[in-house]
Amino acid sequence: MNSRRAGGKVLGVIIAGGTSSRFGSPKALARVGGIRVIDRLAEALRAACDDVVAIINDAGLAHTSGLPHRADMLHGAGALAGVHAALLWARERDCSGVVAAGSDMPFLPVSLLGELVTRSAAGHDIVIPASDGPRGVEPLCAFYGVACIAAIEDAITRGDTRMIGFHQHVAVHRIPLDDVRAFGDPAVMFMNLNTPADHEAAEQIVREVP
Repeated sequence: MNSRRAGGKVLGVIIAGGTSSRFGSPKALARVGGIRVIDRLAEALRAACDDVVAIINDAGLAHTSGLPHRADMLHGAGALAGVHAALLWARERDCSGVVAAGSDMPFLPVSLLGELVTRSAAGHDIVIPASDGPRGVEPLCAFYGVACIAAIEDAITRGDTRMIGFHQHVAVHRIPLDDVRAFGDPAVMFMNLNTPADHEAAEQIVREVP
Protein backbone atom coordinates (compact mmCIF):
# COMPACT_ATOMS: atom_id res chain seq x y z
CA MET A 1 0.00 0.00 0.00
CA ASN A 2 1.31 3.44 -0.90
CA SER A 3 0.66 6.16 1.64
CA ARG A 4 1.79 9.01 -0.59
CA ARG A 5 -1.10 11.42 -0.89
CA ALA A 6 -1.97 15.09 -1.15
CA GLY A 7 -0.95 15.60 2.47
CA GLY A 8 2.53 14.12 2.05
CA LYS A 9 4.42 11.11 3.33
CA VAL A 10 3.45 9.25 6.47
CA LEU A 11 5.97 7.74 8.86
CA GLY A 12 5.11 4.47 10.61
CA VAL A 13 6.34 4.53 14.20
CA ILE A 14 6.45 1.78 16.81
CA ILE A 15 6.15 3.31 20.28
CA ALA A 16 8.22 1.15 22.65
CA GLY A 17 9.01 3.39 25.58
CA GLY A 18 7.45 1.36 28.39
CA THR A 19 9.28 -0.67 31.02
CA SER A 20 7.35 -3.96 30.48
CA SER A 21 7.42 -4.45 34.26
CA ARG A 22 4.33 -6.67 34.39
CA PHE A 23 5.48 -8.73 31.42
CA GLY A 24 8.93 -9.42 32.81
CA SER A 25 10.89 -8.73 29.61
CA PRO A 26 10.61 -6.34 26.65
CA LYS A 27 7.17 -6.97 25.16
CA ALA A 28 8.31 -5.86 21.72
CA LEU A 29 10.72 -8.81 21.59
CA ALA A 30 8.15 -11.42 22.62
CA ARG A 31 7.43 -13.92 19.87
CA VAL A 32 3.88 -14.55 18.75
CA GLY A 33 3.55 -17.31 16.22
CA GLY A 34 7.34 -17.48 16.16
CA ILE A 35 7.73 -13.84 15.08
CA ARG A 36 8.78 -10.98 17.34
CA VAL A 37 5.97 -8.51 17.97
CA ILE A 38 8.16 -5.62 16.82
CA ASP A 39 8.78 -7.42 13.52
CA ARG A 40 5.07 -8.15 13.04
CA LEU A 41 4.32 -4.47 13.55
CA ALA A 42 7.13 -3.28 11.30
CA GLU A 43 5.88 -5.49 8.46
CA ALA A 44 2.33 -4.17 8.80
CA LEU A 45 3.45 -0.55 9.00
CA ARG A 46 5.73 -0.91 5.97
CA ALA A 47 2.71 -1.96 3.93
CA ALA A 48 0.73 1.12 5.02
CA CYS A 49 3.39 3.86 5.40
CA ASP A 50 6.39 5.27 3.60
CA ASP A 51 8.98 4.17 6.17
CA VAL A 52 9.12 2.62 9.64
CA VAL A 53 11.08 3.72 12.72
CA ALA A 54 10.79 3.19 16.48
CA ILE A 55 10.78 5.32 19.59
CA ILE A 56 12.64 3.29 22.23
CA ASN A 57 14.04 4.40 25.58
CA ASP A 58 15.73 1.14 26.58
CA ALA A 59 19.23 0.86 25.10
CA GLY A 60 19.17 -2.93 24.97
CA LEU A 61 15.87 -3.04 23.15
CA ALA A 62 17.01 -0.31 20.78
CA HIS A 63 20.12 -2.32 19.88
CA THR A 64 18.11 -5.43 19.02
CA SER A 65 15.11 -3.74 17.40
CA GLY A 66 16.51 -3.81 13.88
CA LEU A 67 14.92 -0.40 13.21
CA PRO A 68 16.09 3.20 13.11
CA HIS A 69 15.32 4.47 16.59
CA ARG A 70 15.33 7.44 18.93
CA ALA A 71 14.41 8.01 22.56
CA ASP A 72 11.81 10.38 24.00
CA MET A 73 12.73 14.05 23.92
CA LEU A 74 10.48 14.83 26.89
CA HIS A 75 10.53 12.76 30.06
CA GLY A 76 7.88 11.67 32.54
CA ALA A 77 5.08 11.81 29.98
CA GLY A 78 4.76 8.12 29.12
CA ALA A 79 3.48 7.12 25.71
CA LEU A 80 2.52 10.71 24.91
CA ALA A 81 6.22 11.60 24.94
CA GLY A 82 6.77 8.78 22.45
CA VAL A 83 4.20 10.21 20.06
CA HIS A 84 5.77 13.64 20.50
CA ALA A 85 9.25 12.31 19.64
CA ALA A 86 7.80 10.50 16.65
CA LEU A 87 6.16 13.66 15.36
CA LEU A 88 9.38 15.67 15.72
CA TRP A 89 11.12 13.00 13.63
CA ALA A 90 8.34 13.10 11.04
CA ARG A 91 8.61 16.88 10.78
CA GLU A 92 12.36 16.59 10.21
CA ARG A 93 11.63 14.19 7.34
CA ASP A 94 9.00 16.51 5.88
CA CYS A 95 6.26 13.96 6.56
CA SER A 96 2.67 15.00 7.19
CA GLY A 97 2.47 12.86 10.29
CA VAL A 98 2.84 9.40 11.77
CA VAL A 99 0.87 6.24 12.24
CA ALA A 100 1.74 5.31 15.81
CA ALA A 101 1.51 1.69 16.95
CA GLY A 102 2.06 0.30 20.43
CA SER A 103 4.95 -2.16 20.61
CA ASP A 104 2.84 -4.75 22.44
CA MET A 105 0.03 -5.03 19.88
CA PRO A 106 0.76 -8.11 17.73
CA PHE A 107 -2.41 -8.15 15.65
CA LEU A 108 -2.81 -4.67 14.16
CA PRO A 109 -3.96 -5.32 10.57
CA VAL A 110 -2.48 -3.64 7.51
CA SER A 111 -5.98 -2.83 6.31
CA LEU A 112 -6.80 -0.73 9.39
CA LEU A 113 -3.42 1.00 9.41
CA GLY A 114 -3.96 1.88 5.77
CA GLU A 115 -7.40 3.24 6.57
CA LEU A 116 -5.84 5.62 9.10
CA VAL A 117 -3.59 6.96 6.35
CA THR A 118 -6.42 7.20 3.83
CA ARG A 119 -8.69 9.13 6.15
CA SER A 120 -5.88 11.48 7.20
CA ALA A 121 -5.88 12.82 3.63
CA ALA A 122 -9.00 14.82 4.48
CA GLY A 123 -6.85 17.10 6.63
CA HIS A 124 -7.52 15.69 10.08
CA ASP A 125 -4.85 16.21 12.75
CA ILE A 126 -5.76 12.86 14.34
CA VAL A 127 -7.47 9.81 12.88
CA ILE A 128 -8.24 7.34 15.64
CA PRO A 129 -10.33 4.16 15.74
CA ALA A 130 -13.10 3.76 18.28
CA SER A 131 -12.90 0.72 20.55
CA ASP A 132 -14.57 -0.97 23.48
CA GLY A 133 -11.64 0.03 25.69
CA PRO A 134 -11.90 2.35 28.72
CA ARG A 135 -11.03 5.45 26.69
CA GLY A 136 -13.38 4.55 23.85
CA VAL A 137 -10.54 4.96 21.33
CA GLU A 138 -7.15 3.39 20.61
CA PRO A 139 -4.46 6.10 20.92
CA LEU A 140 -1.65 3.69 20.03
CA CYS A 141 -3.21 2.71 16.76
CA ALA A 142 -3.75 6.16 15.30
CA PHE A 143 -2.59 8.79 12.83
CA TYR A 144 -1.17 11.99 14.29
CA GLY A 145 -0.34 14.99 12.13
CA VAL A 146 2.64 17.23 12.84
CA ALA A 147 0.18 19.97 13.78
CA CYS A 148 -0.29 18.06 17.05
CA ILE A 149 3.23 18.88 18.26
CA ALA A 150 2.40 22.23 19.84
CA ALA A 151 -0.81 20.89 21.43
CA ILE A 152 1.07 17.94 22.94
CA GLU A 153 3.80 20.20 24.30
CA ASP A 154 1.20 22.52 25.82
CA ALA A 155 -0.57 19.56 27.44
CA ILE A 156 2.64 18.19 28.94
CA THR A 157 3.55 21.65 30.23
CA ARG A 158 0.16 21.69 31.99
CA GLY A 159 1.00 18.32 33.52
CA ASP A 160 -1.62 16.52 31.43
CA THR A 161 0.07 13.40 30.03
CA ARG A 162 -3.11 11.59 29.04
CA MET A 163 -3.04 10.29 25.49
CA ILE A 164 -6.30 12.08 24.78
CA GLY A 165 -5.65 15.15 26.93
CA PHE A 166 -4.83 17.42 23.99
CA HIS A 167 -7.54 16.23 21.59
CA GLN A 168 -9.84 19.19 22.19
CA HIS A 169 -7.19 21.48 20.71
CA VAL A 170 -6.78 19.67 17.36
CA ALA A 171 -9.02 18.31 14.61
CA VAL A 172 -9.91 14.73 15.53
CA HIS A 173 -11.63 12.22 13.28
CA ARG A 174 -12.89 9.16 15.13
CA ILE A 175 -13.53 6.06 13.03
CA PRO A 176 -16.87 4.68 14.28
CA LEU A 177 -16.77 1.31 15.97
CA ASP A 178 -19.01 -0.26 13.33
CA ASP A 179 -16.49 0.80 10.67
CA VAL A 180 -13.61 -0.51 12.77
CA ARG A 181 -15.25 -3.92 13.03
CA ALA A 182 -15.07 -4.22 9.25
CA PHE A 183 -11.31 -4.74 9.67
CA GLY A 184 -11.56 -7.46 12.33
CA ASP A 185 -12.51 -8.19 15.91
CA PRO A 186 -11.47 -5.14 17.98
CA ALA A 187 -10.66 -7.41 20.95
CA VAL A 188 -8.03 -9.14 18.80
CA MET A 189 -6.79 -6.19 16.74
CA PHE A 190 -6.21 -4.02 19.82
CA MET A 191 -4.93 -6.76 22.11
CA ASN A 192 -2.02 -5.73 24.36
CA LEU A 193 0.59 -8.08 25.75
CA ASN A 194 0.64 -6.72 29.27
CA THR A 195 1.23 -10.00 31.10
CA PRO A 196 2.48 -13.53 30.41
CA ALA A 197 -1.18 -14.62 30.41
CA ASP A 198 -1.85 -12.17 27.56
CA HIS A 199 1.08 -13.68 25.68
CA GLU A 200 -0.39 -17.16 26.01
CA ALA A 201 -3.77 -15.85 24.84
CA ALA A 202 -2.10 -14.35 21.77
CA GLU A 203 -0.41 -17.67 21.01
CA GLN A 204 -3.79 -19.36 21.29
CA ILE A 205 -5.24 -16.91 18.76
CA VAL A 206 -2.44 -17.75 16.33
CA ARG A 207 -3.00 -21.48 16.83
CA GLU A 208 -6.70 -21.07 16.05
CA VAL A 209 -6.15 -19.26 12.75
CA PRO A 210 -6.78 -21.72 9.89
